[in-house]
Amino acid sequence: MGKIQVIEPNQSYTYADYFRLNSEPEEILEYFGYKFKSESVTLPLTQDNLERLGDLKSRIEESLPYISLTSETARREFLIAPVIMELIHYTHAKVRVEYTLNINNQLKGVVDYYLKSENQLLVIEAKNADLERGVVQLAVELIAFDHWSPIDNLILYGAVSIGNIWQFVILHRESKQITQDLTLYRVPTDLEILMKVLVALMKQA
Repeated sequence: MGKIQVIEPNQSYTYADYFRLNSEPEEILEYFGYKFKSESVTLPLTQDNLERLGDLKSRIEESLPYISLTSETARREFLIAPVIMELIHYTHAKVRVEYTLNINNQLKGVVDYYLKSENQLLVIEAKNADLERGVVQLAVELIAFDHWSPIDNLILYGAVSIGNIWQFVILHRESKQITQDLTLYRVPTDLEILMKVLVALMKQA
């Protein structure tokens, strides 16, 4: 447990509660015994032919001028969901939406998207379009998956999105190190490289 008491040991917390905590990520994650840092990460890129990606990018570019993205529902349905649907096409990943994962009284709640194929991936939508607080919530969810994960990989991956921007978070299980990748992937501008990363992560054993 860290020196700074930011979490009450006897209090119940959901994943969404950590989004609202007004504390630094290091302080929150240290409570669970994990370290946190932000740095540029070189993520894998698939060499597969993503044959339909151009069509998706064109559809998004055509639609965006007519869609108001001020609501979370709009960002989820018109930007996040199409990317996940495209990922399903290339990886045949099983997707669980609003997936309940309860580990204990301080690691419990609902995960926005849980994807599983050869590998697994957590995706959350950052509420209020706040990527930084979304990273904190995602990191706590990855800690929960570290306790539960049905796949015995050394690294767990997650992504946080506000629809038109995606960012990745990586958990190294042996060292209990959580890393926020500084790279931001924009949709639709960076859709191709974003999808190459997502496909590679899902197929990485």
